[in-house]
Amino acid sequence: MKIAVLSMLTIACATSVAMPQQRDWSDVAPALGKSGSLQPGNVYKVSFPRSDLAVRVDDVQLKPGLALGSWAAFLQLREHAMVMGDLVLTEDEVNDVISALQAGGIEQTALHNHLLRELPRVMYLHFNGHGDAVALARTLRGALEKTKTPFAAAGAPATTIDLPTTELDTLLGAPGKIAGGAYQFAIPRAERITADGVEIPPAAGVATAINFQPVGNGRAAISGDFVLLASEVNGVIRELRGGGIDVTALHSHMLDEEPRLFFMHFWANDDALKLARTLRRALDHAHVSTGH
Repeated sequence: MKIAVLSMLTIACATSVAMPQQRDWSDVAPALGKSGSLQPGNVYKVSFPRSDLAVRVDDVQLKPGLALGSWAAFLQLREHAMVMGDLVLTEDEVNDVISALQAGGIEQTALHNHLLRELPRVMYLHFNGHGDAVALARTLRGALEKTKTPFAAAGAPATTIDLPTTELDTLLGAPGKIAGGAYQFAIPRAERITADGVEIPPAAGVATAINFQPVGNGRAAISGDFVLLASEVNGVIRELRGGGIDVTALHSHMLDEEPRLFFMHFWANDDALKLARTLRRALDHAHVSTGH
């Protein structure tokens, strides 16, 4: 009897999770000031590369696609919309942006670094809001207008990059894409992630992000973050450090996600394929969904 009751409760909890629904997002782009694209899982994602910032780590000037990409992901639920994302900010922009978001009902879920030794220093502000999609977009636009974030659409994306992309795809077990001067991977976890009673698709920020920026002679600067359970954290750390990759931050991005997730950021500048092999070994410590 107890088993039957527990099974019924499990089914009830599973069916109570809100699923992102299809929606026509044409009214959101004008309110936000920039259009986005529909991603898998009915996620409407808008990117705001901080191409206005000249940030260096050691002797590498960062491309927006490596570690300077603000973004917002909109999801339509039954009764309302949800927006979550991450804003790349200078220190003097942080609190004006927080105040603008709070005034419009968008809450903050984390504020921290993703990098080490960067000049000038940049901070990363994670946020989450619920309500009318257009109202959320207007609030987010007002917050971004407190910064020097460009709103202009990016030019046509490059079709080639000075990296061994075929070998990188094979080693990491997933297809990468060229964006913002980097070669980017998004590797989802194998289990379902929920937050605020909503299923969060990988495209809304719960996929491991691995970005390669070519620096010449087969080398790359890498940055990104592993999305991990607590039990996976130290196995990944050991693999990264054993392969010469720096761990630059370990923290949360959300407040009430299930299962509890930790985001581990990293940095290195070395032979691209050597780094990919280390990243592959690290991925093998996490419950991810790839071709391996």
